[in-house]
Amino acid sequence: MSPDENPAEPKQSKGAGKAKAAEGAAEAKALAAEVKEQEETAKQKPAARKAAAKKAPAKKAASAAEGEPKAARKPAAKKAPATKAAKGDAAADAASSAEEPEEGQNAPEKQRRRRKAAAEPLAAPGSGEEAKEAAKAKPVARRAAASAKGAPRRRVVRAKARYVRTSARKARMVCGHLRGKSVQEARAILAFTPREVARDWSKLLESAVANAESNHELLGDELIVREAYADEGPTIKRFRPRAMGRATPIRKRTSHLTITLTPPPENGSGRRKG
Repeated sequence: MSPDENPAEPKQSKGAGKAKAAEGAAEAKALAAEVKEQEETAKQKPAARKAAAKKAPAKKAASAAEGEPKAARKPAAKKAPATKAAKGDAAADAASSAEEPEEGQNAPEKQRRRRKAAAEPLAAPGSGEEAKEAAKAKPVARRAAASAKGAPRRRVVRAKARYVRTSARKARMVCGHLRGKSVQEARAILAFTPREVARDWSKLLESAVANAESNHELLGDELIVREAYADEGPTIKRFRPRAMGRATPIRKRTSHLTITLTPPPENGSGRRKG
C-alpha cells in the first residue's frame, strides 16, 4: 500500500469505535430505565391487592343490604356427572343438592341426640341403689337355687407341701394312683410303692387327714382322695467341673404337692358321731 493511504485507516477505526461506545451507553441507560420501571410496578402490586381486599367486604355488605336471596349468594350446585343413565334425573339431583345445605343445618344436632340415646343405658326400675342391690342378689339367688336342686355341697380339705426336692414328673407318676381312692387304700398304695417320692406323698396324706379331723370334725378313715397333683417349683442350678476345663450344668428340680380330701356322698357330711 502507498504511504498516503496508511494514515487514513486509523482515523476511520477511531470513528467506528466511538459510535459503538455511544450505542452501548444508550442501551445500558435503556436497560436501567426498564429495571426501575419493573421495580416500581412490583412495589405497586401489593398495595393494589390490599386495596382490593379492603374493598371486597364492602361489596359483600352492599349486596347483603340490597336484599339478595341466599340462593343467589350460594355457589351453584355441582353438575351431575355425565355417566348417569337418564338425563331427566340430572335436574332432580341438582335440586336435591341445592336443598341439602338448608336441611343439613340440623344434621349435627340429630347425630348428637342419637349418640346420647345410644350411650345412655335403659333406666332400671327404682333408684340406682336398688338396682345395685338387685344385681348383687342375683348370684346369691342362683347359688341358693342350685343348692336346693342338687345334693348338699360336700366339704373339701386341702393340704400342700411346697419345695419338695423331687421333680414334678416323678411325683406325678405316683399321685395318679391315688385319685378316687379312700384314705386306707391310698395308705396301702404308698406303703408298697418303690419310689422315694412315695414318702412325701404319705406325709402329705397324713397331714390332710389331720386337718380334716381337727379343723372340720370329719372322720379320717371315711374320706376320699378327690385331687392329687404336682406342680413344678423353682429349679436350683449348680455346675460340675469336667475335662478340658469345662463345666456341666446340674438342675435340681423342685415341686409343689397338693392333696384334696372330701367325705363320701353316701354318708352325707361324714361328721363324727357322739
